[in-house]
Amino acid sequence: MFDFQLEEKIWFWVLLSIPVITLLFVILQIWKRSAQKRFGNSKLLKRLSPNQSLFKSILKLVVLSLAIACLTIALVNPKIGTKLETIKRQGVDIVFAVDVSKSMLAEDVAPNRLDKSKQLVTQIINNLASDRVGIIAYAGKAFPQLPITTDYASAKMFLQNMNTDMLSSQGTAINEAIELAKTYFDDDQQTNRVLIIISDGEDHSDVAGNVAEEASNEGIRIFTIGVGDVKGGPIPIKRNGVLLNYKKDSQGETVVTKLNEDTLKEIAEEANGAYINGSNTSEVIKEIKDILNRMDKTEFEAKEFADFKDQFQWFLGFGIFFLFIDIFLLERKTAWLKRLNLFNENF
Repeated sequence: MFDFQLEEKIWFWVLLSIPVITLLFVILQIWKRSAQKRFGNSKLLKRLSPNQSLFKSILKLVVLSLAIACLTIALVNPKIGTKLETIKRQGVDIVFAVDVSKSMLAEDVAPNRLDKSKQLVTQIINNLASDRVGIIAYAGKAFPQLPITTDYASAKMFLQNMNTDMLSSQGTAINEAIELAKTYFDDDQQTNRVLIIISDGEDHSDVAGNVAEEASNEGIRIFTIGVGDVKGGPIPIKRNGVLLNYKKDSQGETVVTKLNEDTLKEIAEEANGAYINGSNTSEVIKEIKDILNRMDKTEFEAKEFADFKDQFQWFLGFGIFFLFIDIFLLERKTAWLKRLNLFNENF
């Protein structure tokens, strides 16, 4: 078992040079063919330069591309950690329940409610130290995204992949998210338990308050973050990023979805928590940090990979090797390639 780390991911942009070089090669070959047709008969040209090989040109391109790929990966500097260590950490268990119902597509906050929610959770995670996190997606139903973990990178990856199409059951049933969150916490490890619900508060159930109270009795504190505008906004219908229309009701009127702060405040109060308006990211981060800092930290064990070792030297070696081959690889036919007669070049 092992784990990967990529130190300088920005160098992956260098890989874009490969399709550019390939395109230039194709254009050059087309230009060569066109020029040869204008200046002479193709059979005569083959007699004048019998050793010219299209296959060798393509082979040089492939070798050069491999060299660029290897050198790029060397610049990225991949690291492998093969040693799994058990360490003791102190922190709080935090579960994020993110609303992915269609109303979260409303653009009354930029860029839209769902993207704003993901930005808020990402920033909260970035400011955590040793706490464990879990993620739930919910709409008409709740769906587990990531169990309790200390792997913040995985948490942010799962978070970015969340969208309004991931759950077929639409609506906003906050009670489902709370019920699912209760299963995330380990009874054997009596950590402080926090559930952070990020939503526009359009709850389609009427039992969320009761479920929140039950969660509070199990030691779970619920904090709610409201995303949206109390004045509301329409729900856009888009295809490939292009606005087609806005969602209509049965009478053909445009549906306006509003931030329901009252519902979110009620849920938070029932679970010994607090409501936070999510319009100002920095204020949200500050409030969450203050809340977590006031909580007692519980010691727990976590397994982490250690002793990450650089692997760039392997790719650097292969890159230099391929460059060496490319330099000494001539574009003329060799005897054994002539016998193979690839691309019918001898006729």
